[in-house]
Amino acid sequence: MPINITMPALSPTMEEGNLAKWLVKEGDTVKSGDVIAEIETDKATMEVEAVDEGVVAKLVVPAGTEGVKVNTLIAILAADGEDVAAAAAGGGSAPKAEAPKEAEKPAAAAPAAAAPAPVAAAPAAAAAPSTATSTASSHGGSGLFSSPLARRIARDAGLDIKAVTGSGPHGRVVKSDVEKAIASGGAKPAAAAAAAPAAAASAAPATAPKGMSEDAVLKLFEPGSYELVPHDGMRKTIAKRLQESKQTIPHFYVSVDVELDALLALRAQLNDSAPRKEDKPVYKLSVNDMVIKAMALALRDVPDANVSWTDSNMVKHKHADVGVAVSIPGGLITPIIRSAELKTLSAISNEMKDLGKRAKERKLKPEEYQGGTTAVSNMGMMGVKNFAAVVNPPHATILAVGAGEERVVVKKGEMVIVNAMTVTLSTDHRCVDGALGAELLGAFKRYIENPMGMLV
Repeated sequence: MPINITMPALSPTMEEGNLAKWLVKEGDTVKSGDVIAEIETDKATMEVEAVDEGVVAKLVVPAGTEGVKVNTLIAILAADGEDVAAAAAGGGSAPKAEAPKEAEKPAAAAPAAAAPAPVAAAPAAAAAPSTATSTASSHGGSGLFSSPLARRIARDAGLDIKAVTGSGPHGRVVKSDVEKAIASGGAKPAAAAAAAPAAAASAAPATAPKGMSEDAVLKLFEPGSYELVPHDGMRKTIAKRLQESKQTIPHFYVSVDVELDALLALRAQLNDSAPRKEDKPVYKLSVNDMVIKAMALALRDVPDANVSWTDSNMVKHKHADVGVAVSIPGGLITPIIRSAELKTLSAISNEMKDLGKRAKERKLKPEEYQGGTTAVSNMGMMGVKNFAAVVNPPHATILAVGAGEERVVVKKGEMVIVNAMTVTLSTDHRCVDGALGAELLGAFKRYIENPMGMLV
């Protein structure tokens, strides 16, 4: 019997991914554990392993396909001894029992199921595996052949996809068709079809209010003076999460200046005394490594700030898992140093170098960047003196670190020059009040200005 391979859910929140590359071809024999494909999520590129043995009978979804929904059929294996041609022809038939359920739904509900829905609706949409050419996926309930990605881009642009001419198989509207229509202004605004039941369903309340429509923005500029660059999955996720954060989290900000002279001296001493292996030091501490450790120890000392908010309970964390914002092409990602309060500075430094390198290559595993109890965002190396970061739920705090610089301060009535930097703590005011945030920042300041405390 043919073995269906479907798009896997590589993280708890994944709803779709891009099939970046096939590492096998039709006719290849695979066994359990073989890497068969590379899938791009919004944050990383991950390898997919086969869980069954057999011969690749058919690659249903071609390499380079974007927006493939979780549980969509992507390939078919012929089991041991099975005719490959028969498997290719018969694969994908197993989910037919689900088809009547889809057909029983009102036509107006189909676009809502096909479009990116709120997280709560994702399990229902993912529960019924479908092939790339299934009626629900291709038609969107409107009688028009179109890909889910094309429908989403058209909806976000406020365009009626039924006015777009398709260039795909059987006249299917694909991503490039919609982008061309947007650029040329040749498609009707979706509002013109508002009388249709399907359009009425797609106009249901969104998860969050939107700003100006793309059509309204483009009218402000001369034709030909711009180009349209479609949002990738990472940028969409960043936009969604930060918009959610600003709309749902009451932010509170606390800033303080910290002196760095003692920390810089200790850092130099520790780096100079680092053991060497193959004529290279086994570690090289950065100021950011010491900031991570100081933040973790501050949360250990002020446990009431090491929390996450839920509507029913306060989640009090037992360890300080510190996320560190890393800039990568097209966005940023926050790999996490787990239980940072228990780790040595050298361990934090080496782990951060590894995570940062793999983050830029988009090779992080979901468990390496999801979760965490706080975060550090350091823009000091970019010359930024002071800024306020946005809390990234489920965190309740994030520390924004500015540049270290020489400053003149008054001590005992005399002006002296010190190395100092400004840090700003953003807090979720629902669970970390101003006084508690000030206490946490005070503990952080003590560790930075008395860094020997991080070694004992």
